[in-house]
Amino acid sequence: MKNTDFMHAGNLIKKILFFFFLLFMSVLIYTPRACAIEYAPVIVAEKARFTVITPVCIRLEYSENGRFIDAPSMFAVNRNEIFKDFKHSQEGKTTIIDTGRIRLEYTPDGKSFSEKNMRALIRNGGWVVEWRPGQPNKGNLGATIRTVDGVVGPVYLGEGVLSYDGWYLLDDSRSPIFTDDWVASRPADAGTDWYLFGYGFDYKSALKAMTAIGGEVPLPRKYALGVWYSRYWPYTSKEYRGIVKEYASHDFPLDIMVMDMDWHKDGWTGWSWNRRLLPDAEELLKWFHEQGLFVTMNVHPADGVGAHEDMYEAFMKDLGRNPSTKETIPYDAGSKKYLDTLFKHTHIPHEEEGVDFWWLDWQQYPFTRSIPDLTNLAWLNHYYFHHGTRTGKRGLSFSRWGGWGDHRYPIHFSGDAHTGWRMLAFEVPFTSTAGNIGVFFWSHDMGGHMGPRNEESYTRWVQFGATSAALRSHSTRSPELDRRPWKYPKWAENSMRISFHLRSVLFPYIYSSAWQSHRESIPFLRPMYIEYPGREKAYKNPQQYFFGDAFLSAPIVSPGIGKKKVARQIVWFPEGVWYNWFTGERYAGEAEIVASADIDEFPLYAKAGVPIPMQPYTPRMTTEPLKELVIRCYPGEDGKTGRFTLYEDDGITNEYKDGKYAVTELSCSREGGNTTITISPAQGSYEGQVKERAYLIELPSTKKAGSVTVNGSAAAVEYNEEENINRIRIAKMPVSSEIEVNV
Repeated sequence: MKNTDFMHAGNLIKKILFFFFLLFMSVLIYTPRACAIEYAPVIVAEKARFTVITPVCIRLEYSENGRFIDAPSMFAVNRNEIFKDFKHSQEGKTTIIDTGRIRLEYTPDGKSFSEKNMRALIRNGGWVVEWRPGQPNKGNLGATIRTVDGVVGPVYLGEGVLSYDGWYLLDDSRSPIFTDDWVASRPADAGTDWYLFGYGFDYKSALKAMTAIGGEVPLPRKYALGVWYSRYWPYTSKEYRGIVKEYASHDFPLDIMVMDMDWHKDGWTGWSWNRRLLPDAEELLKWFHEQGLFVTMNVHPADGVGAHEDMYEAFMKDLGRNPSTKETIPYDAGSKKYLDTLFKHTHIPHEEEGVDFWWLDWQQYPFTRSIPDLTNLAWLNHYYFHHGTRTGKRGLSFSRWGGWGDHRYPIHFSGDAHTGWRMLAFEVPFTSTAGNIGVFFWSHDMGGHMGPRNEESYTRWVQFGATSAALRSHSTRSPELDRRPWKYPKWAENSMRISFHLRSVLFPYIYSSAWQSHRESIPFLRPMYIEYPGREKAYKNPQQYFFGDAFLSAPIVSPGIGKKKVARQIVWFPEGVWYNWFTGERYAGEAEIVASADIDEFPLYAKAGVPIPMQPYTPRMTTEPLKELVIRCYPGEDGKTGRFTLYEDDGITNEYKDGKYAVTELSCSREGGNTTITISPAQGSYEGQVKERAYLIELPSTKKAGSVTVNGSAAAVEYNEEENINRIRIAKMPVSSEIEVNV
């Protein structure tokens, strides 16, 4: 062979090798491939950045200058929440991110996100939803509004995370951001900052994703879920004491006393005691606590600290201002120095005297002075909540809703509701729909704040309050609207007593359900579509809701007829079996009825087979130790086991976040005519935990039991023929014991 032949052969081999190299590179570049996410937790494609938060939530950023926001925002506080198990690939210039639930495709074109350069395919069971920027969210299921001030009936509730469309796009591009110790506006040139939620009908995963990036919904202080008395009225110390005694003499429970704005000196804003009305204010607070009550006081802080206030001189000096000028420094929640100094002199001293938390009644100008795009309400809710943790307690911000991210600061105050029936009817869906944005715990003005006196609507309002986050009665400065039940006709008082007592006996269930809401990011009052998203009927009746796992509630919101004021409500029963709490009537699932209820009842249904933890009636439902646990279980379906978890903690500190709590698993199963109730040993411990307790097992809607055993030994049973209920009493046992009851 000639040398030239070798040369030609060598060139051919080089060409062949170069061809395979190009082929390999094209495969490497253009073939979809899974990348090791440890090396690429965040995907950057030219001027865009993508972060997968959860399989159903992706953060989408676009910045012309290539600078992205890493600081937490007023909504997105958890920047450490990153999902790593996703696939990232390239097809030409197109970046593809696939989480398993969302397939996002982006092709840079030198412009911000648009329908031309981005789309997402959202998997929803066996079908796929396509999303593109600018697409309207037509099926949105609503959210909430800042306040119901001036509202008399249904109004638009804005957009929440949940949508029948299967997706939602949250634009967080302009919300302020947190600094190391405060808050600031975003840079003027900050670009697009979106969160795409793609979940199909899996609404629970959407809420879980929202709290993953936006922060958890905290468990409120236990007493905040109890009974409150509030009235805009210039009460004296003597009158406050009299009200507390009246609650006891009329057999009504009470947990919180609200002192509206007349506690301070004359004026809308005030910080000093009104000694004319409350000469012994400090002793009054001490006396409230001795009665087992907690105290909140109303503040309208917008006018700052005037020269007439007791702490004026010290406040001014701490601000570095001259008190001899008698000037009032304009209120500025955007200034850290101002707000810290204000709380030091106007809040902390009263807290040391016995004020447990504050009612922020903010209705003034929207934005702070120092940070023009920071709203007073949103920032003050944040500040009050975290201020409440300074002594180891859980934060508690009792205020109106401050916008996206405000779900972190319960318990919310809905505002000055009207007393009419239309307002009551609206408050029911208003409350459950707010769960779509994480606002799980609402406190309403039971009976309405202002408007004509309506004895029947107030009575029905209280029934609604019994199955909501707080039973707080309140009214404006009107002699006719005092919300003490004994100020109403006897029929109304008696009916309200039933509702108040109902809340007291159900409180272990209520608090356990609140913990479930916190832990699982599930609304406390749950719209039907949360549990049954694929059922059309779940979207058709906003007047009913799940009250935790075990109850279906459909409050009466219209006037009744006749002496007993019988009214009606449409109720849809999903799968399973349901029992009327008041009458014991049984209803099969997959049915819709027109429920009738007189003034002493309302449509409240317990799920068959679910053990419901209760307690004997107590006037201090939120603080009485659970020394006797009542477990009620309606007859379940044959061959099935119902379960519920009793949750307990100290009720006031944040130690529950460190695992200092106890859970007790309860189960109830039925095989033919035999029912077995099992109380598992309590798991966990906390300060003040009850070490042993008695038990009362209640089996309503049943015939008289033939025999009963407790842990294998024969036991006595009490049967009430009028109520059709079997009761088994168990003497005190350690909470660490397992108990099995066979009936």
